[in-house]
Amino acid sequence: MKKALLSISALAVICTIFLLAGVSPADAKIRQKAVEYSSDGVVMKGYLAYDTELRVKRPGVLIVHEWWGHNEYARKRARMLAEMGYVALAVDMYGDGRQANHPEDAGKFSSELMKNFDTAQKRFGAAMDFLKKQRPVDPAKIAAIGYCFGGGIVLNMARQGADLKGVASFHGSFAAVKPALPGAVKAKVLVLHGEDDKFVTAEQIAAFRQEMKAAGADLNFISYPGAVHSFTNPDADMYAKKFNLPLGYNAEADKKSWAELKKFLEMIFKK
Repeated sequence: MKKALLSISALAVICTIFLLAGVSPADAKIRQKAVEYSSDGVVMKGYLAYDTELRVKRPGVLIVHEWWGHNEYARKRARMLAEMGYVALAVDMYGDGRQANHPEDAGKFSSELMKNFDTAQKRFGAAMDFLKKQRPVDPAKIAAIGYCFGGGIVLNMARQGADLKGVASFHGSFAAVKPALPGAVKAKVLVLHGEDDKFVTAEQIAAFRQEMKAAGADLNFISYPGAVHSFTNPDADMYAKKFNLPLGYNAEADKKSWAELKKFLEMIFKK
């Protein structure tokens, strides 16, 4: 009887520890931690998530944040990928973990980086090198996904021949910093787009499709009717109301696009 009571007490203590840490015992196998790496002397503050019960090396996935900067939304996606068996790194493209609290700052941060694309490439490369060096990662199997600004980043990295198995853009931009040359795109490309996105024109989509065709890229372009910009982010409605922006969360498109990503990753990594 005493042993039983002790066991129950021990379990209660363990559960309390998990609750105080913000996780449940069922989620305890997912290790999540803030990490730092550097690029040209700038400290980049990322977030790594993976399943501690992995017994073989697994593919790695980089997550590039929206124009707001590296935040909890990018970290949530890293945890979701970890639960799927991948080693995920939510990257920091702005440096020192900078975040924007207003669209003017977000636009400034993102446009500044896109205008200095060499810097963007170095920061993306630093994140990829960091991920490849993690113990559970198979360095030959790396992919990248991005949201909004991050979608534009991963598409532009693919254009320039980044050594990735695949890239996936969620409600991302299509402008080319440097258009892809024939044969340059090594990564398979998945685009998940809101059909009613007010930030993207039909002409931009047509130009992107033509560019990918001319480059010989392996492209899968999926549009979701009724979905607008930032359709995967539950905070989009709050941002839309606060800043009067044409954003909006779409639960159905969010669910369907994540399912497409899951199939895409399984395909490129032959899981």
